[in-house]
Formats: sequence, structure tokens, C-alpha cells
Amino acid sequence: MSCVLEVKSLNAGYDEIQILWDVSIKTCSGLCTIIGSNGAGKTTLLRAITGIIPTINGSIIFDGKDITKLPAHKRAQIGVIMVPEGRLLFGEMSVLENLQMGAYLKRAKNKYKQNLDFVFSLFPKLSERINQKAQSLSGGEQQMVAIARGLMADPKILIFDEPSLGLSPKLTIEVFSIIKSLKEKGIAMLLVEQNVHLSLSITNNAYVLSEGKIVLSGSGGDLLENPQVKTAFLGL
Repeated sequence: MSCVLEVKSLNAGYDEIQILWDVSIKTCSGLCTIIGSNGAGKTTLLRAITGIIPTINGSIIFDGKDITKLPAHKRAQIGVIMVPEGRLLFGEMSVLENLQMGAYLKRAKNKYKQNLDFVFSLFPKLSERINQKAQSLSGGEQQMVAIARGLMADPKILIFDEPSLGLSPKLTIEVFSIIKSLKEKGIAMLLVEQNVHLSLSITNNAYVLSEGKIVLSGSGGDLLENPQVKTAFLGL
């Protein structure tokens, strides 16, 4: 089966400091999850995939094409879209204006109405708050806007960086319910998340990143039962 995203023997870092060492992952349809402790290199991996930082060597294959040298804006244009950690909304702008910012790419403009209807079906609360400033929303509602903005970009892969960060347990479950529903619709997604149990319980495949290297991989169910994962991340 061909995969939407394949990272092969990737090495990357910042200036003279190498963070990632020969990292290889595959994301096909559905959800792929990266777990690891703080400082393991998870966000660095996402930044390398999206083109925010350059790679040292290795390759990034997206939709069958090598995008390793492609700049970040070109990757966005072909459908590599990230929902960033901390949401990074335009606080003074309305919910609708934030969603419109997600649809600035040509590929997304052509499906604007279709995608807007889709995100409002996923997040009915947002359709009731389209004229509210984003900064006036609750944390959970802001996260909904961030996910909806990513979907407005018409992604071929949607990349999440810690979507439950700062949310209450109840809102975290809501966010994961949305991610699960997107998975069931066949949207390819890559998730980095601190809530290991929830992540692994809904993911297709997963990888454990430790000190910049992939040390374990398997299905979500397999990793949930793995003794190392239980000890390191689940407190069991």
C-alpha cells in the first residue's frame, strides 16, 4: 500500500546541534502517532516534515514525490498542513476570518464553501460564533478553530502538534473524538500528543521517539500493551 507520507533516514536539528538521527516513519490513510518524552525530538520532526527547518540528510516523500528540498510554503500548497502547538490563532480576528485565513491557498479557495460546510458540521459551536473574536473563545473552542482552520486548507495530510495541550480532560476527550471522526473519514493525519493512552487507543500505527531516534513502532494496540510503553508513559 502506498503511503501519503514517508520519512526515510532523516537527520535534522538546529545549527550545529543534531536532534534527529536516522528517523524513518510512514503515514498512510488514517492516523499515525508519534509519542515520546519532552525533548525527544517530536516537534523537531514535525518542523522538518513541514519545511520549517532544513534537514541534514535523509528524505521526505509526500504523495509519491520527494519534497525534502521544497520550502515550507510550497509544501503547504500541495497539502502538507499543520495545526500548531498553542493554536496560534489571530486573536483580534473573528472565527470566520480565522477560517478564511486557512483557505488562502489556491487549492483551498476552490473548495471554500464545501470545506466551510464540513467544518461547521464537525464544530456546530463555531457556526454560532462566526463573528466572535477568536481571543474571546474558551481554550477548547480555540482548539476547534485551529483544527477547522487546518481543514479549510484542504489538507492531504493534517499534522497535529500537541492538540490537547492546556485543555481540561473533558475538552481533551472532545478533541480526540474529532480526530477519531476525521480518521474514520479517511483523512491522513500525523499526531504528536502528550496524552499517550488516548492517542494510542485511536491510532492506526505509532512510533516511540527517544533522544531523536525511533526506538519502537507498531499498531496503537500493540504499543499500549508494550511493557516499555506502559512503564515510561502510562505509569503502569
